[in-house]
Amino acid sequence: MNFQNISDDDGKILVKMARTVVTKYLTNNTKILNHDFKEKFSFNAGVFVTINDKSGLRGCIGFPLATKKLSDALTDAAISASTDDPRFPSIRQNELNDLVFEVTVLSDTEEISASLPNEIIQEIKIGRDGLIIEKDFQSGLLLPQVPVECNWNVEDFLNHTCHKAGLANDSWKDKTTKISKFQGIIFREILPNGEIIREKFQ
Repeated sequence: MNFQNISDDDGKILVKMARTVVTKYLTNNTKILNHDFKEKFSFNAGVFVTINDKSGLRGCIGFPLATKKLSDALTDAAISASTDDPRFPSIRQNELNDLVFEVTVLSDTEEISASLPNEIIQEIKIGRDGLIIEKDFQSGLLLPQVPVECNWNVEDFLNHTCHKAGLANDSWKDKTTKISKFQGIIFREILPNGEIIREKFQ
């Protein structure tokens, strides 16, 4: 299996495992070890786990590059999203029934070689692409679903990814800035502990 042929059933397994991993970790501070899961998702892939409550984002951590087995990356990302996102306090066990879990499996990244602003904009499609912007040892990443949820156009998306990197919003126009794009397969619960769907933005 690889990124291209992850099925809807696979997505359900991934989201359920993210919830199970967090529940077990918050309950008794241990990592779940599931042999069948590790065997099924033993290929390398980038992945992000996003956790939302009724007011919005509650935690989001992941691995943009395919440096780990998906099974291990998902486990580590889920625990980190629930306990180590510096923007939020750690999730408490009594919150779990009010939280929605989302898993985004990432493709390999592709550097955008265009250098003129209008050409860069043409290379990016809202709803399909996520972005990574890197300059002067600073980097920022936004997932493909973010500009859709925020109703941004491509220029807004580039500006906000620069801001996420701690750069000036228009740094993407600088020829020394590295811009990469990637795609994501997104699965999420409709309601806490509810039905799991594949998001389709295009």
